[in-house]
Amino acid sequence: MIQSRILLVEDEKTLLDAIKLNLELEGFEVVTAITGTQALKKFREQRFNLVVLDIMLPELDGYKVCQSIRTSNSETPILFLTAKDTNEDKVLGLKMGADDYLTKPFNLEELLLRVRVLVRHSLKGTSQEKNNHIYQFDGNEINFATYTAKGKSKKIFPLTKREAALLKLLIDKRNQVVSRKEILETVWGYDVFPTTRTIDNFILTFRREFEKDSRDPRYFHSIRGVGYKFTDR
Repeated sequence: MIQSRILLVEDEKTLLDAIKLNLELEGFEVVTAITGTQALKKFREQRFNLVVLDIMLPELDGYKVCQSIRTSNSETPILFLTAKDTNEDKVLGLKMGADDYLTKPFNLEELLLRVRVLVRHSLKGTSQEKNNHIYQFDGNEINFATYTAKGKSKKIFPLTKREAALLKLLIDKRNQVVSRKEILETVWGYDVFPTTRTIDNFILTFRREFEKDSRDPRYFHSIRGVGYKFTDR
């Protein structure tokens, strides 16, 4: 799967490092800049799916960076992330061509949600969007857009929304153990409280469909007392 790329422009190092880490944990590739001129240089030299941009920057402020980007590129989303919090500031930022505006201090979950929405918007209709919808491993294929999959039988079969959600979570966190708590929060949303046996049954279904030998799994693992893991290596 091709990673979506974000240009993060922030001159406060501690905040820059914290945001970069959290975006990378979400699966994004992050390129950083600490001045306005550095941001423009990197934007012109590379491809990005989103620009997260502070306003109060050395050399060239964020408004001018945004305006300069918009003279040659009207497609890449821009999110202002700034301490400038008056209505006038927000209106000016949007007039300059920004797609969204979030003020500091901010809620991390809200930032990540806005980032995901803007990146998804930037991918609409592109081949990268199609690539991000499909995951392939060892002849198996999962299509998260159509809720279908092709396993070892080579026949296409439907996935339930919960099966697709669990597969996506495990694949996004591949080679890591995913706890039962995280699965509950992400897949079930706490509206239902499945037993460990319920999740085990999902894993057994995945083994039956995708593993060459379901009794000796290579990809889908239950880690007793800890959680579950998808391994692709």
